[in-house]
Amino acid sequence: MRRVFAVALSTAALAATFAAGSAAYAHGDEDHGAAPPPVTQSMAPRAVAATEEFEVVAVLEDKHLVVYVDRRASNEPVAGAKVEIEGGGLQGVAAESAPGTYLLNLAAALPPAKHGLTISIEAGDAADLLTATLDTSSAAPAAAHAHYWSEWIVWGLAALLLLVSGALLAARRRKHKTKGL
Repeated sequence: MRRVFAVALSTAALAATFAAGSAAYAHGDEDHGAAPPPVTQSMAPRAVAATEEFEVVAVLEDKHLVVYVDRRASNEPVAGAKVEIEGGGLQGVAAESAPGTYLLNLAAALPPAKHGLTISIEAGDAADLLTATLDTSSAAPAAAHAHYWSEWIVWGLAALLLLVSGALLAARRRKHKTKGL
């Protein structure tokens, strides 16, 4: 009877060890396929502004300032608008490259700083003046990988259950050897 109890207890401890170990990897309904490659490119500097009529996002890409203009109420791109940009060493009219997307070529790269921009938009019978800040300073360093307490608890319980099952197995073998002598 004791032997059956010891075998059942060691089997239960071993099963609990595997269950706790697999729980460390389970995070709900996530796909546990290959991990995505690490992001190596930082986000391009951008400026955002909005009024009652328009929403604007200006993105600095190499020697171009790409300006996206949408209607605030419907989020539809504003096509055929006149978009003028001034400030931060920039001045000019952006040319439409796609509906709602305007491109201003830069003569030189912008130095690292916070550049105040004034963006004038004329689209049909609507006109607006927006201000935004384009931050070209260096990007903030990436946050370090952190381990949460729940992760440590799961791994600690798995290690504890593994040790207990090993101790029970060793005790069982020792009893078996002493009975055989």
